[in-house]
Amino acid sequence: MRDISNIILHCSATPGGRDVTVNDIRRWHLANGWDDIGYHFCIYADGSIHRGRDLDKSGAHTYGHNRNSIGICYIGGVDKDMNPTDTMTEMQDIAVIELVKSLRLIFGKLSLHGHNEFSSKSCPSFDVQDKYKFLNEQI
Repeated sequence: MRDISNIILHCSATPGGRDVTVNDIRRWHLANGWDDIGYHFCIYADGSIHRGRDLDKSGAHTYGHNRNSIGICYIGGVDKDMNPTDTMTEMQDIAVIELVKSLRLIFGKLSLHGHNEFSSKSCPSFDVQDKYKFLNEQI
């Protein structure tokens, strides 16, 4: 297994409420020449958590930080005009918290970050350190 120290949260950069699946994102990433979906997990608007890339494989989600991280993508992240917006549903919010806690049971003290902490992108369309401060205070 890889040496994992971080969880990096992303958004699909699709309008909130639009149905997007793991297989949709996998198709987009394969079309870009990647060997699989870049994320390890995707969280749908209903809060259901879906597996993407195998955890034993490095992701393809955050340049320079894939080897030691787990990538989570929530479906949404932009408004109808494609402007970055926190479209996370209450169920997605709960799922992120539960998934982070579960991954910590398996891998130990993992810090949670937003993609925008490592890139000039707006993804995941909010400040993870502000929204989930309490999660990082627990490690």
